[in-house]
Amino acid sequence: MSYEIVHTFGFTVYFVFLLFFLWISRFARTSSGAGWWALSLALALCGRLALFLMLPSSNVHPATFIYAIFIVLEKPFLLTGLTRFLNLDLRERWFWLAAAIAELWIMLTWMADAPNLMRSGGYTLVNAAFLAYVAWLAFRHRHDVPGWALTMTAASSAALAVHWLVAPYIIAVQPLWFRNGFVLGTMLVLLQYSSLLSAILLRFQKRLVDAEARALGMAFLDPLTGLKNKRYMETLFDHALLLATRPHQVVAVFYIDLDNFKPINDSAGHAVGDQVLKEVAARLQKHTRSTDICARVGGDEFIVIGTQLENPDQAYEIAKKLLDQLTAEIPAGGASYALGASIGISLYPIHGTQLADLIERADKAMYQVKRNGKSGYEIYDAR
Repeated sequence: MSYEIVHTFGFTVYFVFLLFFLWISRFARTSSGAGWWALSLALALCGRLALFLMLPSSNVHPATFIYAIFIVLEKPFLLTGLTRFLNLDLRERWFWLAAAIAELWIMLTWMADAPNLMRSGGYTLVNAAFLAYVAWLAFRHRHDVPGWALTMTAASSAALAVHWLVAPYIIAVQPLWFRNGFVLGTMLVLLQYSSLLSAILLRFQKRLVDAEARALGMAFLDPLTGLKNKRYMETLFDHALLLATRPHQVVAVFYIDLDNFKPINDSAGHAVGDQVLKEVAARLQKHTRSTDICARVGGDEFIVIGTQLENPDQAYEIAKKLLDQLTAEIPAGGASYALGASIGISLYPIHGTQLADLIERADKAMYQVKRNGKSGYEIYDAR
């Protein structure tokens, strides 16, 4: 394979990845790491172009000198991109100091016309150190990104570090390996930047999944109390029932309407009323099981769905426990308020198999409690 083909392949790879990282860096709320990696690729691309344009000449020293200048400068950009991507608190000035020392070594040995091994020894050591540090950081923080992206970054960077360390000595013994070394290095760089690109895309994917989960949660939650809302009840009741209930068990729907709540809003204000509702919600959640469902379906109306009941009589026990909690005084706004609750109960599958029917019948039972003097509980009776 000719030098022209080798370096054409190299700078084409760098150019394509440069475009990818530039494109991604323009996305909203993208880590600045993508921009730094685009800059590191631009420098690597310039180094490869120098080799492509100047190596056909008989004197290879100017080409390798310019290549070394660019390829050393690439490394602090690469490392800075990783620290920004992972939000690490590192002193980045040390990256640039190390790169400056390596650049100074390149220029001094060039001006002194030092032997090839001496010229390359300084900057290859710095390159290897940078890449080893990239490998260590990526491996240490590999769980910060889903999947195997950073593990791949660590492996390819470690392999590149070894490659930079041994390549000058192999070339000194076998000069023809110069071309093969560039092919191997290009493949490792391709793997390295592919993994970094994958890490960014995996972060995007996680961000989208999390945003979707939050949106779904907001769609099914009451914003004031944090309980489920009516939409949840209507959309996911059957699924929740399937998960929470075994065959031959009873499900109880408790329709709860708070007593004496309106006077609190009228006398103390809606802010205090909201505090009372939040406390009611907290008590309902605290005194129900993880398999039960608590929802707010109106201003002062709540529904509790008790699952996995062995017999209908258990519904009375749950209703009594809830009523005891809702008749106990509630502190809010520097005062205490005595409420109460009218609780109507319907049973699945005795009173229906559809949520709408069960809620309707529990609602009727609740109004029967109100007609009988409030602050009590009754099971729906069709008579």
